[in-house]
Amino acid sequence: MVTDDQVGESTAPENVDTAPGEQPQYGVGPFSVREVALVGVWLVAFVVSFFSIASQQAMAQLLFGGSVWTNGLDWVLTIALPTVAVFLIVLRRFSPDGIRRVGSLGIDQFASVAFSVSAVVWLTLLWRNVAVAVESSVWIYGWVVWVEFFLMLAGVVLTVFAPLIPPLSEDFAGRREVVAHRNARPIRPVVARPPRERQAPAEDSAGLAGAAGAGAPTEYGDTRVPGSPYTDSSYPDSYTEPLDTEDGDGSQSAAEQIFADADGWAPAQARDTFEPVEEVSEITEYEPHPSHQAFWALAPEERDVLDERGVPIFRVGPTAWALVLEDRGEVFVVRHEDGRVGYLHDVSGVMRG
Repeated sequence: MVTDDQVGESTAPENVDTAPGEQPQYGVGPFSVREVALVGVWLVAFVVSFFSIASQQAMAQLLFGGSVWTNGLDWVLTIALPTVAVFLIVLRRFSPDGIRRVGSLGIDQFASVAFSVSAVVWLTLLWRNVAVAVESSVWIYGWVVWVEFFLMLAGVVLTVFAPLIPPLSEDFAGRREVVAHRNARPIRPVVARPPRERQAPAEDSAGLAGAAGAGAPTEYGDTRVPGSPYTDSSYPDSYTEPLDTEDGDGSQSAAEQIFADADGWAPAQARDTFEPVEEVSEITEYEPHPSHQAFWALAPEERDVLDERGVPIFRVGPTAWALVLEDRGEVFVVRHEDGRVGYLHDVSGVMRG
């Protein structure tokens, strides 16, 4: 169905982020223009972060000093978080099968969050600097805070607003559609919990039990067989003479007659005879109808089948039929002849077998 050459071509790194029919994207080496600009902004911010954030006035008055790396845990949100985001962006180009997401966020989404949080933290320090200067005419923070804020603001432009800027939006155009992470899928509707059934009060239960026991035998009451000629109350309770097992003329005894009548009234499954009884099934089992029916499909041209991370794993084409395990509307779940299972997102013009 699929040749090994086709599988090798589909798993090439250069085809991972380019959909069929899209124009090739040019950049600097394996990186796009946006990624190179983002790495440059981070590199400058990383170097500047080692300078002291205190102003000359603050250090002269011995208020505080040192870089952001020595100022408590401010380094985590100010520079460490963007550093992790840039590292993942570089790693994605050299290892397409490596880390694809952080939690439910893609790498680009994580980079947007990282630079946005860092810009807000630097803006907080900058706002504090201005507020203190207005009150006491003392600038507690120096030029590092200003430079870091504008650098992180540039990182926000290159991550959050990049899809809206034409020169930078080429990095996002033509990307393949992949199955969303479970945490990133649409939420389920919430319905009201059904009311709990009320239990009958004890007085009502006792009244029903008394009404039912008016014409029924008690727990230790009459246990004689219904329909038998010996259920009449006129039957002598003090009769203690043993019943003869056989009459003198060989006819059936009275004891045998009693058990014969009782056995004739009992259900067929409880009789002592060996008469064939027709089996009746109280519960009829039905085989569940499969919700998804597998079928064969033939694509009009060669198309990539992706895994859940969006990486092509094999191809289907017009030369062989492909086995579709599940039809999800806009996506087919396709199984390779070697057992691999992937997702076919382009299902237009596919012929069903």
